[in-house]
This record gives sequence, C-alpha cells and structure tokens, in this order.
Amino acid sequence: MAKPSSQFTCTECGWKTIKWVGRCGQCQAWGTVVESTNDIGQLARLAPVRVSDARSARPITDLPETEFLRWASGIGEFDRVLGGGIVPGAAILLSGEPGVGKSTLLLEVAARAAQGARVLYVSAEESVGQVRLRASRTGALTPNLFLAAETDLATILGQVDAVEPSLLIVDSVQTVSSSMSDGLAGQPAQVREVAATLIRVAKERNLPVLIVGHVTKDGTVAGPRLLEHLVDVVCHFEGDRQTSLRFVRALKNRFGPTDEVGCFEMTGDGIEEVPDPSSLFLSRGLAVSGTAVAIALEGKRPLPVEVQALVAPSSTPNPRRVTNGVDGSRLAMLLAVLERRAGVKLADKDVYVSTVGGVRLAEPGADLAIAIAVASAVKDLAIPHDVATFGEISLAGEVRPVNGARQRRSEAQRLGYKTIIDAEASTLREALRLAQSAASTPRERELDAAF
Repeated sequence: MAKPSSQFTCTECGWKTIKWVGRCGQCQAWGTVVESTNDIGQLARLAPVRVSDARSARPITDLPETEFLRWASGIGEFDRVLGGGIVPGAAILLSGEPGVGKSTLLLEVAARAAQGARVLYVSAEESVGQVRLRASRTGALTPNLFLAAETDLATILGQVDAVEPSLLIVDSVQTVSSSMSDGLAGQPAQVREVAATLIRVAKERNLPVLIVGHVTKDGTVAGPRLLEHLVDVVCHFEGDRQTSLRFVRALKNRFGPTDEVGCFEMTGDGIEEVPDPSSLFLSRGLAVSGTAVAIALEGKRPLPVEVQALVAPSSTPNPRRVTNGVDGSRLAMLLAVLERRAGVKLADKDVYVSTVGGVRLAEPGADLAIAIAVASAVKDLAIPHDVATFGEISLAGEVRPVNGARQRRSEAQRLGYKTIIDAEASTLREALRLAQSAASTPRERELDAAF
C-alpha cells in the first residue's frame, strides 16, 4: 500500500500545493494554507445510506407551508432591516468599522428584547464592568439581561446552558477561540470553528444568535468568506464617525428582502432610531444659489437630500473639483455634460459639491440635482425649497428615468414639494429651464433666459 502523501490546501479557494506557503498562490489570502493528509490520485468510495421514510424526498407541493414566527427586537428600524423581526434559530452577522457603534446598537437591542425574555450578552472584547458602565449611560439596565465576559467557546456554551436565554449576542466572533481548532483567535480556522459551533447551537435550540464581525481596511468582513455563507443574515453598520448619522443595511437575508435600510442617530445617551429621517439632510433658512434637493432612494426608502454647490473663478491652470458625499468621477462627467450640452461655462472655475447631513449619494438618480445645483451656482440664481429633482443624465444630455420613480414622486408630494423635475424633462436644458421657471421671486422669473 502506498504511503499517504501530505499536501497543503487553501481553505478559501481549494488551491493545492505540495509544500506549505504562507500565502495562497490563487486567491492571495494569507494564513489559509493548511496541511491535509490523503491519498493523492485515489477516489474515495462512499457507500450510499438507506433513507428512512420520514426523511425521503417528496414533491415540494406536498410539503406543508411553515410560517416563521418573528418576534420584535423592540427597535423598529432594526426589525425593518431584518424583514419584520428576528426569526428563531437565525444566525445574524453584524459587521462595521471600529467605533461606528456596533456594540452600542446590540446592547440596545439586548435591553429592548430583555423586557420580555432572557438575553445573554457575551463580550469577548470588554469586561463586565465596562459593559455595565455603557449600559448605565444608555439606560439599558434590565434584570433579564445577563452579561458575561468570555473568550473561550466552551465556556460560552456553558453560559448558554446555565442561563437558557431566548437571544444570544456574541461580541465578537474574531475574539473567541476554541480548543478544538489550532491557531490564535481571529485566524480563519478559529473563525470557522467558532461560527459553525454557534450556528449549530442556534439551529438545535431554535435560539437566535447575533454575532459581531470585524471588517478589514477595505470594508469587507474579516476572516474567511465562508463566514458570510454560513450565517442566515449579514448586516452592515455604516456611518461617518464625524457625524451622528448611522445606517444598517442587509447584504444577505434568507428570511426577507435585502433592499431595506435602517436609519439611526448616535447621541450622548446611546443610539436612537430615526423613523422619518426626511429633515436630517436638508438645510434650513432662505433659498440661496447653488442648492437643489434630490429624492434619493436608500433601499426602499426615498429620502430628500440637499446638494450644495459652490463655483468660484480659478486662479490655477487646472481648476479644482472637490466633493463631499458625491463621487468625484461622476461630478467630472456631469460638468462636461453641462458645458457641452447646456452651455454652462465651467472650464475656468473651481467647483465644490457637497451633501447636507453627511449622507453619501452614489446612485445615478442624484445626477439631475447635482447639475441643477452647479448651474444655479454659476448664474447665482436661487432654486426654491419646494423644488425636488431626481433623474440620471446621459452623455448626450438626456434625462433618463431611474428605478423607484413612482415611489420618489409620491414621497416628494407627501413632503410638500410643489415642483418635481424628473425624466419628464427629456433634456438637461429643459430641466434647467423648469428649475428656473419655478423661482419664487419676480426677479428670478424675469431672468428665465439666464440658463
């Protein structure tokens, strides 16, 4: 019999090599090549197992329809992202950058859920005293909320047996280690073992588990990609730490849609949900030149966002293009279309474009608002506050329709916008003319030809 040969396999992509290397030669991942001993070139023979009548396959039409009994976490915006509430036995992964507020959000979820059930919050990054101090500041002190500071997986399972919670929160999966796997906490093998064990406990006990996951510097979930495949729901908590606005987005959801967005605001007393964030992204005061309101679509939720533009003469051969909350390459394209198709001279001017409230506009539906704001700044003509816009601008100067147009229009009308400029203005020139004709003062109406 031939002696079994040793080979090394990448746990991420399955790449094989005859010697150990620190970096996979195919997917370029570090620390994922592990040794596996098997007979190279031989096919394993697996005998079929007789299936019992209870487990035999049946037509899908003969199977009874089961209804998931979701239970509310107590935070409406978080339940919106999950599809209506937490499903028993679900494994939910919440990722986000350091300091964005993941632990604060989950502590608030734990406190709300503990109003009617036992909740076990396991912190592997902070001590019990530190979590208790934050809970006291945010008003999350509830008798049914149990705290534990553990980094060993077996000890966490013992805490679950002792407390018998209805909800388990683990913060975070990269800091928990198992004695059944080699390596330090946070390495791919450890993350796989910890996540697989927690998910197995969730399915066996019908216990929903909320798991915090770290992210890398490029924004992806740290650890093996298998982690995202194992869990049922993947949520991403995002926001600029310089502002109080936070968003929770569902990147994967086996029990609901993935186009819902939850809006939150960080305050000195913790985190608060914002059911109607319409006023967060609008400035207050008199109408000034260089502003326009875009009806953006965040998931299924239309939001009015004010775009501000400032145009000034340039003293350098290469005028500056500075953006905040808007894609710089998209702005450069819109400036070229404005100059070539609408006759707005911008080649010798510095252009600054920003959004209000720290929100980021990445969808093409904001093109029309950006173009109108820039043109308004060039001519120094104020667009009234009751004008809302949405539409994509092509290189030919056309205003193209965007998804969710009916929903955006309905939300704009609900918020009291009297003039809505969208794809019905077929060209950019026509859209600029409509924006000018909606001016609120007689002087601005006299300057209708300025655009």
